[in-house]
Amino acid sequence: MRKLSLLLSMALVGGGVWFFRNYEVHGLDQLRVTPRGAVAGQVVGPQVVPQQVDAPPVARTGPTIRVASFNIQVFGESKLAKANVMAVLADTIRRFDVVAVQEVRATSQDVLPKFIAMINSKGGTYDYVLGPRLGRTSSKEQYAFIYNRASVELHASSVYTVEDPDDRLHREPLVAGFTVRGPPAAQAFTFTLINIHTDPDEVKSEMDALDDVYRAVRDDGQHEDDIILLGDLNTDDAHLGELGQMPYLAAAITKQPSNTRGTKLYDNIIFDRRATTEFTGRSGVLNLMKEYNLPMAEALEVSDHFPVYAEFSVYEGGGAGGLAQQPGEGATR
Repeated sequence: MRKLSLLLSMALVGGGVWFFRNYEVHGLDQLRVTPRGAVAGQVVGPQVVPQQVDAPPVARTGPTIRVASFNIQVFGESKLAKANVMAVLADTIRRFDVVAVQEVRATSQDVLPKFIAMINSKGGTYDYVLGPRLGRTSSKEQYAFIYNRASVELHASSVYTVEDPDDRLHREPLVAGFTVRGPPAAQAFTFTLINIHTDPDEVKSEMDALDDVYRAVRDDGQHEDDIILLGDLNTDDAHLGELGQMPYLAAAITKQPSNTRGTKLYDNIIFDRRATTEFTGRSGVLNLMKEYNLPMAEALEVSDHFPVYAEFSVYEGGGAGGLAQQPGEGATR
């Protein structure tokens, strides 16, 4: 197995305080190496933008959270201007506690803030973290995490882009750590997400690099055992390459198409079933055509992908209820 030369560098965490208290990971030209354990809002380098945030909202109640992945497909100013599309997207995000988003393609930096305002227009408390523009061509994409501040707390110092000096990945993953809000701190589920969108023309080689990404994030000094890789893999659970050969890794989505046309499974949520016993066994693909009574043409305006999701206990280790099941058991459709 080839060893991926990965350097895990902390990205700048800051972003306009004028934009809804949001964290943003700025462009690659502004990346700085920050020691582990840095204080949230602290930036190493010439540009210091301390984060100004309000007190967190009252923690939501409930025994579980839902983590999702959604390739919104060329998400930029044009899509933002379509009111019917944005209404579906905003309502979809509200169904989940954390969403890893792929394919943010916008020349303006106000697309995510405007989207968050739409999501929160009904009294929500969602926020986001946005990664740098990535890609080998002129068509750059950004990753984002959108999360409910009443459900989870983002660890700002945990946010970084995985560096890939050997250029084995078209778009280097964005990493962020979270803690569930509600349970006592010592009992709350903590987890790290790896947001990835593989290149459809290089799926095999990139899947053979993602096992090294997974190990590098697991061993990055954060001491987190619940590492969840999620995103648009452009392949199904039976063709995960060297990532799929890692012992005990399991895919939450199996034998279900995740593209809007209903022909392919591209999107997934992958974790170590030994470590992430918080998984309840409930997972699935949210069919937007059925949920919103959309004909195919209108659904494709929203995205050519459906969101995929998995449910986890809010308690570290799954709590006293014995929630953990094997991936696929009790999955909702």
